[in-house]
Amino acid sequence: MAEQHRPRTGPSPAASPASPAASPASPAASPDFVAALRSAVRGTSDFGATARALTTMDASNHRRVPLGVLAPRDAEDIAAALAVCREHGVPVVARGGGTSIAGQATGTGLVLDLTRHLRTVLDLDPAARTAVVQPGVVLDDLRAAAAPHGLTFGPDPSTHSRCTLGGMIGNNSCGAHSVAWGTTADNVRALSVVRYGGEALRLEQGSGARPEGARGARGATAHGPEGARGTRGATAHGPEGVTELIASHLALLRTGYPDLPRRISGYALDALLPEHPGGPDPVRAFCGSEGTLGVVTEATVRLVEAPRARALAVLGYTDESAAADAAPGLLPYGPLTVEGMAADLVRESAGLPRGAAWLFVETGGDTPAEARAHAERVLRAADAVDGTAVTDPAGQRALWRIREDAAGTATRTPDGSEAWPGWEDCAVPPARLGAYLRDFRALLAEHGLRGTPYGHFGDGCIHVRIDFDLISPEGVARFRRFSEETADLVVAHGGSLSGEHGDGQARAELLPRMYGDELVALFGQFKDLWDPSGGLNPGILARPARLDENLRFAVLPKRPVDVEFGYPQDGGDFAGAVRRCVGVAKCRTEKAGGAGVMCPSFRATGEEAHSTRGRARLLHEMLAGEVITDGWRSTEVRDALDLCLSCKGCRSDCPVGVDMATYKAEFLHHHYKGWLRPAAHYAMGRLPRWLRLAAPFARPLNALARLRPLAALAKRLAGIAPERTIPVLATETYSRWLRRHQGGGTHILSSDRVVALWADTFTEHLSPQVGRAAVRVLEEATGRTVLPPVPGLCCGLTYVSTGQLDAARRVMRRTLDRLGLFPGHPLVVLEPSCAATLRTDLPELLPDDPRAAELAASVRTFAQYLEEYAPDWTPPRLDRPAAGQTHCHQHAVLGDAAERRLRERLGLTGELSGGCCGLAGNFGFEKGHWEVSAACAEEQLLPAVREAEPGTELLADGFSCRTQLDQLAGRRARHLAEVIAEELEPGA
Repeated sequence: MAEQHRPRTGPSPAASPASPAASPASPAASPDFVAALRSAVRGTSDFGATARALTTMDASNHRRVPLGVLAPRDAEDIAAALAVCREHGVPVVARGGGTSIAGQATGTGLVLDLTRHLRTVLDLDPAARTAVVQPGVVLDDLRAAAAPHGLTFGPDPSTHSRCTLGGMIGNNSCGAHSVAWGTTADNVRALSVVRYGGEALRLEQGSGARPEGARGARGATAHGPEGARGTRGATAHGPEGVTELIASHLALLRTGYPDLPRRISGYALDALLPEHPGGPDPVRAFCGSEGTLGVVTEATVRLVEAPRARALAVLGYTDESAAADAAPGLLPYGPLTVEGMAADLVRESAGLPRGAAWLFVETGGDTPAEARAHAERVLRAADAVDGTAVTDPAGQRALWRIREDAAGTATRTPDGSEAWPGWEDCAVPPARLGAYLRDFRALLAEHGLRGTPYGHFGDGCIHVRIDFDLISPEGVARFRRFSEETADLVVAHGGSLSGEHGDGQARAELLPRMYGDELVALFGQFKDLWDPSGGLNPGILARPARLDENLRFAVLPKRPVDVEFGYPQDGGDFAGAVRRCVGVAKCRTEKAGGAGVMCPSFRATGEEAHSTRGRARLLHEMLAGEVITDGWRSTEVRDALDLCLSCKGCRSDCPVGVDMATYKAEFLHHHYKGWLRPAAHYAMGRLPRWLRLAAPFARPLNALARLRPLAALAKRLAGIAPERTIPVLATETYSRWLRRHQGGGTHILSSDRVVALWADTFTEHLSPQVGRAAVRVLEEATGRTVLPPVPGLCCGLTYVSTGQLDAARRVMRRTLDRLGLFPGHPLVVLEPSCAATLRTDLPELLPDDPRAAELAASVRTFAQYLEEYAPDWTPPRLDRPAAGQTHCHQHAVLGDAAERRLRERLGLTGELSGGCCGLAGNFGFEKGHWEVSAACAEEQLLPAVREAEPGTELLADGFSCRTQLDQLAGRRARHLAEVIAEELEPGA
């Protein structure tokens, strides 16, 4: 049985120490190193296969296998760990959110996970407009801390909900608002850093660097004791020798750098020139060093005043080059952002004005009227095809979501082909951007490649994912040729190979094309002064790995894996489905936003292994067979998937459409093939069968279930959590009631006079009142008669969720054989999880049966059917507030637009909770899942219900959601059909 999983109880949950076991197929950490490290630090270290597999990749094309992972507790832990690593010759890579796009957050030695413990905003000074943060602070957390003071941190990458300040400093991140507030380097005032070996330095603007505290000393404060190691080696530029290095190459440094706002590539050695404003700036020189010089333990950052109101001018142009040509002309109007994207990135119009490319120009003001006036001034000044000013916050969020999701959306071309980073974020002078894009598109065509440029047009910075073939030798060779030629094109336009995400493994090899051999050699000397042993992130920036080395696709199987689902979006290839996860880590967002669902188990535990990305990484390594060596029998993958609720939230919320619920079902099928399954799989996975057998004995079984000793024994045998209450069986099933209601059945055969209503297992045996209510409403609204259900039909949901896919297919085929719908006739399904199964799992498990696709296309929810087939019906007015839960499967697969419109017509006001209720079918009932299940409910649903005013209607169309509310809050929620039926038949 699965162990009891505990939800996170704070921002920095501790990890359990793991034994230093490593896969024999990949290098293992030496016992001496592991012992020395664990005796030197208080943080938790893990050298097991799971921890290593989770950190082989970031959001790039590259992969490096580490020896293990350390979660240091404080700066002293970092210093002590770096001392041990230098002594044993183990490389180190510091890792934040793991969203780097150039491969710099991967490494072959010890990974420092700075997100677990070092995530505190230590100080915030509104008067000075500064904050002191630890490196693992998530950007949105800093912004939330600053917001009450009217302040914010200016740089804001699209990964703001999960990227960390340490990672932003390492990459010199920028984001959409750099035209107003600059790069991260422009917003850092001081840094505490630790060199390889453990020496701590304090870097400050204009005052150089000084040693900071004794190496590895316990009890030292974050800023001291200053001078504990004296002043030897402290210079205005960094470690000993840096001053002399700069002084001996002044001419080269003064002429070797292009002048543009987004020059991120290489080391910023020109910041150490004596004529630099304010004097040599070691802080700026350190920013963007990608973890190759030292590890940040603390940063003092600048905060800026946040506009009290914002508006968004959206401008339409004929193409992206026209939009790029227009962008520089808008900068004099003082915008906060000038973002650009083309139509080939937009899957839905989402209210965009006419055009084939758009500029998003955000403006600010002290009042909404002032912000709107600025936006309208931009509209008047822009020579655009069309334009609009958006002041509604919800409308602005919807538009920004298109832009923020682009890093994931762009990984699939409109026809579904894969597209990858690799030439992700170059920058040219803004005035040259239109010309560059025209040349870039021509170069793509010359190489037979497709890409979708978008990005920070106001700063001349372009992001693009390209449909490289990174699997075949020929494709990789073309990837190299294209990268070399594009580097030359960027340089010809006076640009930088990296304009935001750093060089990493993706572009550092090409730096001589931008800077020349002499300046790049100087980069190596600078790195050696900081890190003489070469232990910090080797292969990055200085003496880099080749851009076509360490590609993460090379280890995957060359032939498609034999699987059960069809994976139609991935050409039937399970490895292709797993490759969907590019690592942008939207699933690691720690606070659910609005109606979003993904990823409830990560938000409950805070563990990477329980995020969608983490599970995808483990499946990737399972297919690779190097770190995880036992394939489908992997306990590492099984344990990570154990807390996947199969909510399907990632199917819609993940920008690339990862469907972990399907991958979990696939894995469980293979993992338990020929093996004894957990008891819950037999009990709840085959629930429809047991409920049919139990139906005639509902009354005595309900009585027995109320006897605590018998109920406890039954739950123990069935693998049910002891905290759960066994649901009450219906004493009259929905089918029996309908036959009685219709007096023995209906003889109406005309398709336009009947309604086909699916009798799902939950409605049939556990909540027939929902079915009765639906019949009443459907007959009233349409004038049609509900057909009696065909006995023995089942969608296969419980079999799929437990990975019993052979049984699921048998059940589904039997359903197709027995269910005789009129051609083109809709099927109304009341239970969202069953509707989602019929809509997606059915055709994906039976891809060769055309009846499966036909049935899937016929599925309608209750509200969808009413909207489509009773458009003139006037529902009763309820005129009261509503709260409750939108079912996660409804959100992910079916959408809830029709339900929203129906609630509006009924006069039900308010929003239903997003996220997941936490019960999620069998998940919340299984032993070991109680605490995570309850934590998921506490995230949105239970607080919303507690805060609801008296008289609020509690809605939940899903049986799981209603059960969770009943068992955790003692509140009865109802299906929307029940609420309407009650108004049609008062007192029923």
